[in-house]
Amino acid sequence: MTVIELFQKLLRFKSVTPDDDGAFDFIEEYLGDTWECISVDMEGVKNRFYYKKFNDNPQHLCFAGHIDVVPPGEGWDVDPFAADIIDGVITARGTQDMKSGDAAFLYACKHAVDFDGTLSILMTSDEEGEGTYGTIKMLEHLKAINFIPQYAVVAEPTCEDVFGDAIKVGRRGSINGYITIKGKQGHAAYPEKCINPVHNFAHVLPKIAGHNLDDGDEYFAPSKMVMTDIRGGMEVTNVTPNELKLMFNVRNSTNTTRESVEEFIHENLKGLEYDFKTTQGSFPFVTNKESKVVKAMENSIKEITGVTTKHSTAGGTSDARYFGSFGIEAIEFGVINDTIHSVGERTTVKEVEDLTAVYVDLIKKF
Repeated sequence: MTVIELFQKLLRFKSVTPDDDGAFDFIEEYLGDTWECISVDMEGVKNRFYYKKFNDNPQHLCFAGHIDVVPPGEGWDVDPFAADIIDGVITARGTQDMKSGDAAFLYACKHAVDFDGTLSILMTSDEEGEGTYGTIKMLEHLKAINFIPQYAVVAEPTCEDVFGDAIKVGRRGSINGYITIKGKQGHAAYPEKCINPVHNFAHVLPKIAGHNLDDGDEYFAPSKMVMTDIRGGMEVTNVTPNELKLMFNVRNSTNTTRESVEEFIHENLKGLEYDFKTTQGSFPFVTNKESKVVKAMENSIKEITGVTTKHSTAGGTSDARYFGSFGIEAIEFGVINDTIHSVGERTTVKEVEDLTAVYVDLIKKF
């Protein structure tokens, strides 16, 4: 089975979160008896950890990915699960995010004839969902049995314009904020009898909206306060609102914390009556540019593509954040990211073949 045949096979599983649609049974059969498997399943989520010890060296490199995809949606020109090749392009749900990466590392690992230590593959069926019972649960189990990898390559699509032009060496965290400014509802004709939360908050908005909470650094852009929702009142013109509700999001670097965001809001809301809370869905991480896995990936990309790759931390979140929280030196590298989650998601045969070649080279020379 070629890597493209493997890729097409994976694409044809209708593995919409959290259903793997039988993909993991196929993968276990594909890898064969020389690979051991650890399963951690809960709440309808399947997690698999396939591993092979080549020798007793403690060095441990893990490839990680997710088999689940978002629903295809309406408006496709082709069957989103047919995975046919048309003019060197495969259009199907999950081509970029991220069954191209899955196929590439499964093929590279299966065909690895030697490695100085342990190779492993961590896969989940719940990355596109909440992720509560996904990768994090497998990593917790691996820590409990003292089998945490030293290095990880997460096969998310990372390239921007040309295959090989970017790897992710970190990710921003995500902090959500919820503010309620209290007031007293009344008639618009008698403003002196009301406490208008819109008026009281109006002078604060320019101070916080779009504000950079830090200056950024060589890895991260500044952590920005992004207002995402403001609402109040009854959608009538003659009644002032009883309260004003706001929501915001901060994609934070390692230079800004949830606590510092809360301090910033409290400082700016002095004198107002309000309720305020934050939640944090993910935490930022960065892998040092001198890490062995970073250098090795740079070299393999250069060897296969001739491209000098750049380091990036842009974009949303991925399961790489969980590896970072366990002290694992993690990076991400995959195909071009320009159609993920969209109708008509697609990638090229050449990109998948080149990605496989990069992974093969990485394993061989690590």
